Amino acid sequence: MDQFLLHENDSVAISKDERAFFERLSARIAELRKTQPITQVQFAESLNVSQQIVNAFEIGRRRMPVSALPVIAKLLGVSLEELVGEEPRAAKRGPSPKLQQQTERIQQLPKTRQRFVMQMLEGVLSLARR
Repeated sequence: MDQFLLHENDSVAISKDERAFFERLSARIAELRKTQPITQVQFAESLNVSQQIVNAFEIGRRRMPVSALPVIAKLLGVSLEELVGEEPRAAKRGPSPKLQQQTERIQQLPKTRQRFVMQMLEGVLSLARR
């Protein structure tokens, strides 16, 4: 069953920019697939399509259905952003591992010592703001 197969009658006009996007996307998918390394046959089986369909997608003879992109990204172990060639967004920064460890150690102290450490920190931070 060709789950992601577009019907031959489905012809939708696309702009030059869209065509260029799909060409880059096809090349990127082929490149990512080869680095895994996954054969076209294995990739086709995972997508539940024929090897000929995968080949047609990769050489740009057919457009990759947008609905297939999340599945393809998962198969190739990349985000959708990476799949389409976008830079991944920077992850939110959290506390450094050392700061995290120190915070955990402070939480293990008795309450009176925790208050003492907090007072010291507040004093140092207030001096730093000046």
